[in-house]
Amino acid sequence: MKKVIIILFAVMTIGFPLFAGGGKASGTAAKQPGQLTFGYITQSLEFDWCKSSADAFEYACAQKGVKSIIMDPQNNLEKAMSQFEDLINQKVDGISIYTLTPELDKQMADRAKSAGIPVVFENGLPSPDTDYIACVACQYADIGYAAMEYISKKWPGAKILYVQGAPGMGVLEEYMIGVEKGLKTFTNISIVEMQPTDWGAELSLNVTQNVIQSGKSFDVVFANNEQMATGVVVALKDAQLMGKVKVVATGGSPQGLEAIQKGELDATMSAPVCIQGITTFKNLWMAVKGQTPPKFTPVPILPIDKENLGDAMLWTSYDKAYSYVGGID
Repeated sequence: MKKVIIILFAVMTIGFPLFAGGGKASGTAAKQPGQLTFGYITQSLEFDWCKSSADAFEYACAQKGVKSIIMDPQNNLEKAMSQFEDLINQKVDGISIYTLTPELDKQMADRAKSAGIPVVFENGLPSPDTDYIACVACQYADIGYAAMEYISKKWPGAKILYVQGAPGMGVLEEYMIGVEKGLKTFTNISIVEMQPTDWGAELSLNVTQNVIQSGKSFDVVFANNEQMATGVVVALKDAQLMGKVKVVATGGSPQGLEAIQKGELDATMSAPVCIQGITTFKNLWMAVKGQTPPKFTPVPILPIDKENLGDAMLWTSYDKAYSYVGGID
């Protein structure tokens, strides 16, 4: 991802009284549910993961009579900050932020605090110097470790092509912690090549084709999400390697589970993102009601293949996710 210099907008003090944690001391707490408006900034609705979390957030808003404003910066940091400023100017009652970069996370949190608007984060921990109320995210290091463990047990001696997501957001960096720990623990597998992408299918296809054409030998591909895995599969089919090379991804999306059923994906480290979207709403709801949500909530991880396909929670199972978090009071 290109490094983008974000211009911090001038902060104008407009007279919001604050309480610790960046929320409004009055006004929000007195509002009825139908009067509340929550803003939500994602990374890009082009990604199935982001869209499912956003849809779950909207589902939760509807259950509690909260108006939702979904912002899609399309993976553009400057656009994300502009949309965030728009939410501030609309004087929303709270904002959920999909972590993009540590610098931008802190900028947004500081700006919201000055405006008296509580913020929560999803999908990755903000930097330690960011002032925020709560965060829900996959523990990506654990997912990376789980993938290495699964591959080690399923295909001992595997030579792995690791098709990575994009560096710079903190997510890939967390994955690498788990992957490296897994390689040290499960010494019967190895990574022969690692290549970053933009989290999408097209670049993942190109990366896989390039490694195949280089002549490097591998028998398992680990892709950082199922959308990327679709590009990997196309490259393997073109090279007549389908079935000879195993494909492991992460997510548990409807498309990913269907790919497992069809035999195009061998396994996925399932993480029901609908739980993430519901939980980030619950964190924000608790904050504006004067309650204290957990500082961090992990999204559960379950390795899924054909043998336990029925155990997966669909990303669109918003009602099940709502029940999983214990409902919202």
